[in-house]
Amino acid sequence: MESLSYGIGRFVPDPYDDVMPRVKDALKAEGFGVLTEIDVQATLKAKLGVERGKYAILGACSPSHAHKALQAEPELGLLLPCNVVVYETEPGRSVVSAMAPIAAMGIVGGNPALKDVAREADERLRRALKALEAIAAPAGS
Repeated sequence: MESLSYGIGRFVPDPYDDVMPRVKDALKAEGFGVLTEIDVQATLKAKLGVERGKYAILGACSPSHAHKALQAEPELGLLLPCNVVVYETEPGRSVVSAMAPIAAMGIVGGNPALKDVAREADERLRRALKALEAIAAPAGS
């Protein structure tokens, strides 16, 4: 999957319901906790009566990165947590994408203290997404 200017993503050849717990595990392995989980499918159905496929937005946060970023730029909370989306493109095939911290921090301006924090968070999110490829569910599971 190609990267967007504001995000990074991966196709995962597994059903959404199998991918969701693996995404959370991969994020945890890289130091991110999931603070929020929005079930977009259920929300749109309840609020607008709109049908759509399975889609979730996870608010992922690395406390150490958040602390460093907020120390350098108190208003940075406007860009936290790092959003990760998981959705099913068709039965048995999902997409996982994460915001690109380097791009997000780029809108803050020239605060050099944020560059290292953004780079490290970006590397960790990329590793988490890459790990999903390595742990694709075995055939028949």
